[in-house]
Formats: sequence, C-alpha cells, structure tokens
Amino acid sequence: MTSQALWDFGRGSGVVALVLLTLSMVLGIATRSGRPAPWLPRFAVAETHRNTSLLATVFLVLHVGLLLFDPYAQLRIFDLVFPFVGNYRPFWQGLGTVALDLMIALVVTSLLRTRIGLRTWRGIHWAAYGLWPIALVHALGTGTDSFSAWFLVLAIVCVAAVLGALGWRLSARFTERRAVAPTMEVRV
Repeated sequence: MTSQALWDFGRGSGVVALVLLTLSMVLGIATRSGRPAPWLPRFAVAETHRNTSLLATVFLVLHVGLLLFDPYAQLRIFDLVFPFVGNYRPFWQGLGTVALDLMIALVVTSLLRTRIGLRTWRGIHWAAYGLWPIALVHALGTGTDSFSAWFLVLAIVCVAAVLGALGWRLSARFTERRAVAPTMEVRV
C-alpha cells in the first residue's frame, strides 16, 4: 500500500470515527433519558449507542493503526501513550492521544461494568463528555482537510447535534424516566 493510500485511509477512518463518536454522544444522551427515540424503542436506543460506540472504536483503531505505518504522519507507538511529544503537529496530535486514552478507559470500564459497579462505571463514563470535544479539536487542528468546506460543514453538523442533545438534556422539559417499584396496597 502506498503512503498516499495510508494517509487517505488514515484520514478517512478518522473522519468516520468522529461522526460515529458524535452519533454515540447523541445516543448516549438519549439513553440517559430512558425514553424511546421516535424511531427506536427504549432498549434499542441503548443497544444502538453501545454498537455505535464499538464501531467508533474500530474506526479509531483503524485511524491510529494506518497512521502508524504512514511515513508522512510520523506516528510512533510512544505517541499513543504520551501526549504532546509527537513529531507531526505535537499539540494537535497530543489531543488525539488524550482522546485515544479516554476511549480506552471508556471501553475497558464498559467491559468491566458488572465488576466495578454502576456508580464507578458511570463516573468514569462521564469522560465521554471530554472525549468528544477533544477529538473534534484534534481533527480541526491536525487534519489536512480541517479547513476544507466539506469538513467544516461536517464539524458544524457534529457540534449542532451534540449541542442540541445537550440542550435537550439540560432543559427543564427533560425528565428522566425512573423505574418505579409498584406499591402494594394493603386492604383491611
């Protein structure tokens, strides 16, 4: 595979990962509401969120893996662990490393959810609210397409989707559905 193809597929998989992360964020916020989406029953919203997150992880692994072999990106294994020390745009690449590390933490704790408990998992899962904007800023800062019209439109759509979901989540109209235990009436 030529270096141009590695670079193109590396960039493309990064863009797809960003879109999937955006969708995962929106679905995660919808999952938290406990309500069905207009097009999905409640259980399917959570399942779709989980599957979208896993697919985003696959594309993130592709993105990083392809760029490890690309001579232009100059990405090293060391750069995957330690942020802000890369050869290519170190600050912006470092943000990608932080996003990758957060994604690893989210995946590992989600796999261990039953062992670490819901409260701990939920606390760590809040890192997703940091992961998404860091990944977006990484894409805007390091991507060679970051100031092309199509990517700016895509970034604006991603931001609008997440801000719209967050606005809905933080609005007064948002109420979580809680499972209410049935009360037992005692008749005399």
